Amino acid sequence: MSRRAVFLDRDGVLNRAYVDGDVPVPPRTVDRFELLPGVAETCRAFSEAGLALVVVTNQPDLARGALDPAELDAMHARLRDELPLDDIVVCPHDGKEGCWCRKPRPGMILDAARRLGIDLDHSVAVGDRWRDIDAAHRAGVASVWIDWGLGEPLKDSPGARFGSLAQARDHVLKVCGASGA
Repeated sequence: MSRRAVFLDRDGVLNRAYVDGDVPVPPRTVDRFELLPGVAETCRAFSEAGLALVVVTNQPDLARGALDPAELDAMHARLRDELPLDDIVVCPHDGKEGCWCRKPRPGMILDAARRLGIDLDHSVAVGDRWRDIDAAHRAGVASVWIDWGLGEPLKDSPGARFGSLAQARDHVLKVCGASGA
């Protein structure tokens, strides 16, 4: 039987994103990289319920030269140390490049599902931007939107809306058919 998974956007779902005007922006240095409240406990609950945890994150600042690859590696090392992750998948491209992996395209989700034997019909993608929700729908995965109240318009309706990953915990477990819900 295939494994069920939670595909997690990084910035604004797992770690704090900083708001510039009305747009969330990711941290660019490890010293500004901070897990959000309840994330570690929620991820442990998902893992203990048998769910794979896969981070799928657009990091266009790599292509733009605004993010040092060593800083990204340090941030992801911290994530791996603090969370029971199965994989971290990064799209390093700028939106102008037209790659298959950059959300809203489903490439990161589909690639991870193929490599890890994930059952997409019983998995969930959690994100805080319209690109995350669109990528989930294009991949055929249920979606949960973490709504920070920034008024971002969505192109597709999410399956559910919560204020944080911790608040979405029971819903995600239920959708995935996992114990602990």
